[in-house]
Amino acid sequence: MTMVDVSPKPEIYREATAKGTIRLKPKTIGLVKEGKTAKGDPLLTAKIAGILAAKKTSELIPLCHPLPLTSVQVEAQVVGNSTVEVMANVKTKAQTGVEMEALTAVSVALLTVWDMTKQYEKDADGQYPNTMIENVHVVSKVKRA
Repeated sequence: MTMVDVSPKPEIYREATAKGTIRLKPKTIGLVKEGKTAKGDPLLTAKIAGILAAKKTSELIPLCHPLPLTSVQVEAQVVGNSTVEVMANVKTKAQTGVEMEALTAVSVALLTVWDMTKQYEKDADGQYPNTMIENVHVVSKVKRA
């Protein structure tokens, strides 16, 4: 096992955008929209969590290079009556790309939404049949000298 040697590669501008969604009950989405969840604003908290996660990606994923991030933007919004969508855009000038940072930002932001809304999602058996994190993927990747 080894971390890939990127030392021969030049430092260039790199950017990646990722997104994903979490499905919640319509009633939970209503609470999110109204800002009435017990733990506070899940959308704002998710944005902050996503930014922090992007910055710590190399500490979370073995063999991932630590990168000097120049920008991390995370957006979280309600889409329809049962979905929160998170999108993260990460930029750097480095020898390797920032897809993992963008994916990590989205994943942790979505987990944060789950954590902040899970008390409203349980069914009578204490399960979460409607709550689902889905479609976490890289939307775009840019690199240029």
